[in-house]
Amino acid sequence: MKAFIVDRYGGNEGVRAAAMPDPDCGRDDVLVQIHAASVNPVDFKIRDGKLKFVLPYRLPFILGCDLAGVVVRVGSGVRRFKPGDEIYARPHGIGTFAEFMAIKEDAVALKPKQLSMEEAASIPLVGLTAWQALIERANLRGGQKVLIHAGSGGAGTFAIQLADHLGAVVATTTSTANLDWVQRLGADIVIDYKTDDFETILHDYDVVLDTQGGETLKKSVRVLKAGGKIISISGPPDPDFGKEIGASWVVRQAMRLMSYRIRKSAKRHHVSYSFLFMRPSGEQLGEIASLIDSGIIRPVVDRIFPFASTKEALAYVEKGHAKGKVLVKVR
Repeated sequence: MKAFIVDRYGGNEGVRAAAMPDPDCGRDDVLVQIHAASVNPVDFKIRDGKLKFVLPYRLPFILGCDLAGVVVRVGSGVRRFKPGDEIYARPHGIGTFAEFMAIKEDAVALKPKQLSMEEAASIPLVGLTAWQALIERANLRGGQKVLIHAGSGGAGTFAIQLADHLGAVVATTTSTANLDWVQRLGADIVIDYKTDDFETILHDYDVVLDTQGGETLKKSVRVLKAGGKIISISGPPDPDFGKEIGASWVVRQAMRLMSYRIRKSAKRHHVSYSFLFMRPSGEQLGEIASLIDSGIIRPVVDRIFPFASTKEALAYVEKGHAKGKVLVKVR
């Protein structure tokens, strides 16, 4: 099969098209013919080796984290899917920039009926991230206040709609060009990060979903009320995350050191900090599909690249100007 692989760490120079063996379909696997895959910031972090101490993939490996496609074969232990089913998924591993992939049944859900393959492929990683941050970890409820950074990005566009559906007061940061647009998605308060400082405007928030890390993460502590929560997908991993993934003692200590400053700052302000790396869940994708088919959440697609231009799609997302999600049309 055709695929895009990383054969050395460090930029797009290490990415190339290659012929790879067709995947085997194990007992609990669903073999999927991939129609579309989405490009996510985590892809170029993996490509560059920035996550190899957490995600130690052996070179060469196929990039890509989520997909939509058609089931072509199922393992003997699979009960919920059959050949011909249109599905979407965030697999347990990587490898969606390819023509086929074998995926564990528990990571797969039927594709939302209202969506094209490309639209469906835009959802799994960002949808699960928002769901696990806002519903599972934050337990966000109606009337609470949440700040979602980078509201025009892939995770931001989904999280705004989900938080709005939950009845929260939603604030977000974005650039001047997207102010009205993110408001239409459901943001109540929109802050232009080019002209205003969010930490001087927002106060007494219950939750911050941080997608930026760095200075943005540091400043976010100050907008929370006592007992508030910062959930970050871009900040330093914390010791609890190390335990969650079964990391070695050495790696857990490294995470403890990396996150020391932000955890100390959070404690000083009587709030909590946690790092989130979403986990695959077909069950949650089924819940998300129901919201989409009910018209509550809609996908936001910036651009679709042909499969042959996967490297260009990675470079485009890396520039940081995408409005919503960027897709690769595999089939």
